[in-house]
Amino acid sequence: MIDKRRPKLKRLPINRLIPNMLTIAALCAGMTAINFASREMWEPSVFAIVVAAILDGLDGRVARMLNAQSKFGAELDSLSDFISFGVAPPMILYFWTLEHAGRIGWVFVLFFTVCMALRLARFNTALEDPHKQAWENNFFTGVPAPAGALLIMYPLVLSFMFGDDFFRNPAMAAVFLTVIGGFMVSRIPTFSFKKAKVPHVYVLPVMLAVGLFVAFLVSAPWAMLSVIGAIYLGSMPMSIKSHRDWKKRAAAGDLDDDCADEMAEKETEKK
Repeated sequence: MIDKRRPKLKRLPINRLIPNMLTIAALCAGMTAINFASREMWEPSVFAIVVAAILDGLDGRVARMLNAQSKFGAELDSLSDFISFGVAPPMILYFWTLEHAGRIGWVFVLFFTVCMALRLARFNTALEDPHKQAWENNFFTGVPAPAGALLIMYPLVLSFMFGDDFFRNPAMAAVFLTVIGGFMVSRIPTFSFKKAKVPHVYVLPVMLAVGLFVAFLVSAPWAMLSVIGAIYLGSMPMSIKSHRDWKKRAAAGDLDDDCADEMAEKETEKK
């Protein structure tokens, strides 16, 4: 007798869906930012992009913690990044000031969006590079998507503190879109902080610093975001120097134990 029962659908444990839920939440935050900007709710629109950046930083780490990485999740994350960081932030600037520049204002919006698409495409391609060395994971090539999205809104954030008289200028927004877009598609190495390790002796001071950072972010968010942006831009010369030092050490075969361990772990994962 033929068994006509329907095959059972494969069920996934809820923990494997959590990273994708965070990614979708980030996508929704990015789209909500556009909605806020269209109604001239500037502060909520910037806050929505900040939320999207935080969620984007969490989804990958949560996926690794739960061993829930998947090709589907990686593709979803890339699409979410494009909307939340490549479309929403320049649209906010367009509604805020660039629409007063006419057609030329829209050109700068398109320029940044294209730069973001190219940056994400290059990043996804680099993930499949079999010749990438372990120490290179300490750096991004160019400014990453969330950082680029937050940096182009620097004039908007500064206007919250000092007023619109100077910062709400289409020329200033155009400069930020052009320069940061160029940084994203450039070959400039920037710190990734993904592999950063905290020595045991500094764990407590780091936790206290994080608590202080959160307190300042809650009480004076725009000033704190301005400081973070300035620190990040100021760190770029240091990241270039650090990348050169690592490259020289790798060429000379002088890698430390931590880097050697990472290379061994990478080879183990391949097997």
